[in-house]
Amino acid sequence: MLERAVQQVPARRVAASRSGAFARSADRIGDAVLQALCVIAALLAILLLAAIVYEVVGSASSAIGRYGLGFLFHRAWKPNFEVFGAAVALFGTVVTSLAALLIAVPLGVAIALFLSTLAPGRVRSVIGPLVEMLAAIPSVILGFWGILVLAPLLPAHVEPFLHGVFGFLPIFGAPEQSGASVLNAVLILTIMVLPIIASISRDLFLTVPRELTDGARALGSTRWEVVRGVVLPSTASGIIAASFLGLGRALGEAIAVAQTIGAGKAISASFFATGNTAASLIAQQYFGATDRMQVSALFYLAVILLVIGLVANLAAQAIARRFDVHVALAR
Repeated sequence: MLERAVQQVPARRVAASRSGAFARSADRIGDAVLQALCVIAALLAILLLAAIVYEVVGSASSAIGRYGLGFLFHRAWKPNFEVFGAAVALFGTVVTSLAALLIAVPLGVAIALFLSTLAPGRVRSVIGPLVEMLAAIPSVILGFWGILVLAPLLPAHVEPFLHGVFGFLPIFGAPEQSGASVLNAVLILTIMVLPIIASISRDLFLTVPRELTDGARALGSTRWEVVRGVVLPSTASGIIAASFLGLGRALGEAIAVAQTIGAGKAISASFFATGNTAASLIAQQYFGATDRMQVSALFYLAVILLVIGLVANLAAQAIARRFDVHVALAR
């Protein structure tokens, strides 16, 4: 029996070594397959982006060649005369997006602070999903809500109040009779951007190390001082990234804005006037365009939107890096 046991030991070692070699070989094959899949996915993303840019720029080439950079500054948009200018749409795009961001960022950060640091567990479990559900509402439904609720409410109550209190500012001009306005579109965009900023900011605040906040409280800091001195500086770059993500959402929204902004054809300083944006103009006129040059001009607007989105993303990355450097130096 002893001799048999002694003879079986080498055999077991050989089998174990073969099994280990097979396992290592399988791991190497799995690593190679995973790496290949990741590379293919990255290349597909790059190819998809390149295909989109190629198609959009190619379709806009006629308008680019005919109107050049003057397209950015001309206000007239007259398809019957092949006269196209993007100034009105670009002005509306910038104004509505920045105004929505100006409202949504403080509200989103405040909601995130409440959910992450102030709200009891039960309240957090109820309000958190409700805020996230706002992002799941289709934009066309929000547009209908803007037509049915905000359109009658704004000219009847909100616009007269704002004009009476802040009428010395050009943005709060004389109230209009129509409920379709830049203000209506801004409020709809705010509702669409708010859950993005609130959800990301909440997750960021929850990642702040507990030792930092507890240490600040142990030194006698108030809750506001902890938020101002620890929580916000630690997550500033992430909040900026969330804000620019919301900005991208606002820049590209077409249907809800087209339903609520009023398809204005002039630049107005007042938020109560009608207006237009690049995305909403494309949504309004693309399928009804009968002229080749009109289609090309709409694609020219799409090219401008792509450039604006690219610049916004690069700016967000640069600002985030700068905040990270300042925080690292402060530490």
